[in-house]
Amino acid sequence: MQNWAISLLLRTIILFLLTLVIVRVIGKVNLAKVTPFKFVSYIVIAVIAASISLGLIQNIAFGFIVLATWVLLSLALDYLSLRSKLIHDFVNGRETILMKDGKVMEENLMDVRYTGEELLRELRSKNAFNLADVEFAVMESTGEVNVLLKSDKKPVTSHDLQRKVAPLSEPETVILDGNILDESLKNRGLDREWLKVQLSGLGVSLDNVFIGQVDSSGDLFIDIFDDSIQITQPQVKELLYASISKVQSDLLTFSLETDDLKMRKMYSNNANQIKKMMDKLEPYLLR
Repeated sequence: MQNWAISLLLRTIILFLLTLVIVRVIGKVNLAKVTPFKFVSYIVIAVIAASISLGLIQNIAFGFIVLATWVLLSLALDYLSLRSKLIHDFVNGRETILMKDGKVMEENLMDVRYTGEELLRELRSKNAFNLADVEFAVMESTGEVNVLLKSDKKPVTSHDLQRKVAPLSEPETVILDGNILDESLKNRGLDREWLKVQLSGLGVSLDNVFIGQVDSSGDLFIDIFDDSIQITQPQVKELLYASISKVQSDLLTFSLETDDLKMRKMYSNNANQIKKMMDKLEPYLLR
């Protein structure tokens, strides 16, 4: 292999590893939500690294100095932005109010070079199809538009209805492409034997399962490769609630059928106790 090819290969490998280190040092960044300055900064760093790799910068030492300077300046600005709101606003810019009290701020739209159609498009992307439903809209320094709906247009939540709901945690994927993920099972306090019993009860073989997840309640949801097969998803919580409800109903029936006043009172009291328990369990078993 010729010397120029070896030199090019070595430079490319070194710059590849160096770029990986730079990305890790800069931190996790969603490029779709970075400020314009940061986006340009990342592009410049990439261009400098590519130029050094291709030998467009004759003096490699100068190239590395420029690259290091640009990276250090970016990190320094990030640090100063964390310490000073003034520097943060100067470097990253400030948010711009597009709508306030349900009214469009036309002057601010002109400042961000937004047309009315572009505003409506951004509102639609936030599921606000009717301009009259919007109370407040703001463009963040990243260019993203966030929307606050009017109070009477917001979706109703359990808090609005003053109803308790069970706390939820993220589901654990225990099967992927027909393979059992033991660590995920362990996180739920389960094992392979439990999983095999569940699959056997559903009449499904492991190699036919594409994805299997266990939710915070311990219910197993599966999706199989053969879409023509209908799988009945578990309803353990619903069945448990139905069983408790039947017991409560039976106690009320017994209280009405007996002529013994003492027994009638006992059945009625126990039925009331179970009803109170059902009210407490309802958010966890039915929602």
